[in-house]
Amino acid sequence: MTPSRTRAAALTGVLVAAALAVSACGSSTSKTTAAGSTSGTKSAATATSAADLGGMDALVAAAKKEGTLNAITLPRDWANYGAIMDGFTKKYGIKINDENPEGSSQDEINAVTTTKNQGRAPDVLDLGGAFALSGAQQGLFAPYKVATFSSIPTGQAAADGSWTFDYGGYVSIGCNQTKVPNCPKTFADLLKPEYKGMVALNGDPTQAGAAFAGVYAAALANGGSLDNIQPGLDFFTKLKKAGNFNPVQAKQSTVESGETPITIDWDYLNAGYAAEFKAKNINWQVNVPTDGLYANYYNQAINKWAPHPAAARLWEEYLYSAEGQNLFLSGFARPVEMDAMKTAGTLDTAAAAKLPAVTGTPTFPTQAQITKAKATLASGWAKAIAG
Repeated sequence: MTPSRTRAAALTGVLVAAALAVSACGSSTSKTTAAGSTSGTKSAATATSAADLGGMDALVAAAKKEGTLNAITLPRDWANYGAIMDGFTKKYGIKINDENPEGSSQDEINAVTTTKNQGRAPDVLDLGGAFALSGAQQGLFAPYKVATFSSIPTGQAAADGSWTFDYGGYVSIGCNQTKVPNCPKTFADLLKPEYKGMVALNGDPTQAGAAFAGVYAAALANGGSLDNIQPGLDFFTKLKKAGNFNPVQAKQSTVESGETPITIDWDYLNAGYAAEFKAKNINWQVNVPTDGLYANYYNQAINKWAPHPAAARLWEEYLYSAEGQNLFLSGFARPVEMDAMKTAGTLDTAAAAKLPAVTGTPTFPTQAQITKAKATLASGWAKAIAG
């Protein structure tokens, strides 16, 4: 179990093309015949809602006929994706090929562009915010609105449904108190000499969303803003000069081995470690830093050239159903429909009660802010941690 998701999935950038060698489960380069299947008034490939295919029953039938879903970069222990994939397959009998599970959001974009019109191409994508926006700008996604689209808060989905927030969390500081007696609770704490060589990110912030979020949170903790991520880069320069920055990509295996005793990562991943490690006598503490409160969501999108377009759309319907949203919640991630589900009485309140405590209300960066931050990181990250 190693939810590295260099993607830590939302934003980083140096693994690019080479990391995307799509493996055996999708190695065929032939087009799938299912992509042209029709039901109702539209083909699955052009359906913008289940109604376009004649309703959910027709969508389910078309998806079952295809029989396969090509997913990409979904570690089984990331936000409870193992249980989610198993639940989808059990419910619909559709096999899931999960390609490159330890990859990044950039890898996913690369997969769409390099396998266009091929049977091995990904059907669906789970992307960090910056990558969802850039992919939409490139015209890579198919517009689709799930049945519960109206339950998604304003601004948390593209107007046409080409990308939609799905689950999210807060940047947190995880710490192995078994090895670190006094765990840090703020970004300011991380500069203390006692944490030499201990502080790691989940990936490269130019490629991975979790790491990108970590730098953004550091910026907010050090006089920056959603318009100015530079103080976050400056913070990591200081962390590197102090000898505290650990360049190893944090994931469950490195946390468990003690290689990365302190991690800056999404709270749902750190909370998952804490639950997993109890039986192993590892006391993993999780703190959402008050001096750098940053939260964001990952995004769902359908490949415009999905080889299994009906299965892709059914997958989205499953994720945004009460069942799918509660499965994210069981993995300590906050589902985008959480407020609507509270009102409807469909929220798993026991799972919600286990979420890490948070003080304050975060704001979310706009498309322009993310684009600017991404450009700043692309030009400055390597320099920030050089030496």
